[in-house]
Amino acid sequence: MPNLWKLYAIRFFYNLIPAYVIERLFWEERGMTIPMVVMTEILFAVTIVLLEVPTGIIADKWGRKRMIVLSACLGCLEFLILIFSTEFWHFALVVFLAAIGSSAASGAENALLYDSLLQDKSEARFEKYLGRLNAVDIVSTMLAALSGSLLAGKFGFEFNYWLSFGSMIVASVLTLLLKEPKLQAADEEEQAIPLRTYWTESIRFFRLNPSVYVVMMAGMAIGAAITYVDEFWQLYLERVHIPVAAFGLFSAGLFVIRLPGNLLAYKLKDRLSLRTIIVTVTLLSAAGYAYAAWAKDISGIAALFLVCLIAGIVEPLASGYLHHRIDSAMRATIDSFQSLLLNAALIVVGAGFGYFASKLDLVGGFAFLAAFCLAFAVYFVRSSNLEKAV
Repeated sequence: MPNLWKLYAIRFFYNLIPAYVIERLFWEERGMTIPMVVMTEILFAVTIVLLEVPTGIIADKWGRKRMIVLSACLGCLEFLILIFSTEFWHFALVVFLAAIGSSAASGAENALLYDSLLQDKSEARFEKYLGRLNAVDIVSTMLAALSGSLLAGKFGFEFNYWLSFGSMIVASVLTLLLKEPKLQAADEEEQAIPLRTYWTESIRFFRLNPSVYVVMMAGMAIGAAITYVDEFWQLYLERVHIPVAAFGLFSAGLFVIRLPGNLLAYKLKDRLSLRTIIVTVTLLSAAGYAYAAWAKDISGIAALFLVCLIAGIVEPLASGYLHHRIDSAMRATIDSFQSLLLNAALIVVGAGFGYFASKLDLVGGFAFLAAFCLAFAVYFVRSSNLEKAV
């Protein structure tokens, strides 16, 4: 499986971004307030909602590799612009390009991985390898965080962005080495699906498989909430008077604690029902966000660690549940719906988080996340499709 090691390497350099550990501080230094950052998050989500499925169709029709290459190249451009950004519209442009890149790669990468495994008759291990890819993300992010905080303290915030630009260039070169897997279709005519059919068949798939929709909604809710831990933990640490030099250690911890969930999710699904896993993760997440909002001290960081620990379990299971039930010819398109739902949720959650954060600072934002997770847990338990889903 030659694509596997290449995907590992691409993920490693794509996430070896020392800029992320001081991102919120850098943006704040350049004049970006919390409401302004939330506005860019909503712009990101809206752009993805509009582009996610079209880019998935393009990936299925003209190649997954091309979309992954496009995503990496846009990543290079983002960091180059950020280095010189001083106005809100500069940051908004970067977020817009990031959304295009994210939508281009989201469905394409999972589809390329699954079909690469399918060629080797190893598709049953998709959750295992997806979990390992996510683990590579985490290890790379951890290394970048540890080094990034030290480098920023010594050379300034901008230096980290130049290093991140270089890492993204390496990732872009590696994407060119990927090989497009052959689709498992009966013949060339079967692969030549009209564009309109991608839409109609995708909608038909979800109508015939309501359980998939329910499970994807779970991944959407947990993923949308954890996004705001990733985005604002730096400001939370600043509010409880943690020095910037220690940010790398905390950042590494917040990411490395997700490793067990990603690496062991495929084993956990054989021991517990998917319903039990999702309900437990959602309720514990609600408790973690509520405590972080209430504590407003170092113990609140411990609560965020708990949220990150359990959040890593859901993505491989939700993605595996989906991919085991879809056809190769439309894999990227249907996978894109998963990202579309996530970013639709980001719009709603972002609006609520931004509103309460503007009124009560981060305390209000995390309190809103707690209420959101609790409300989703109730929805999931009461869902009419729940028994079919698990």
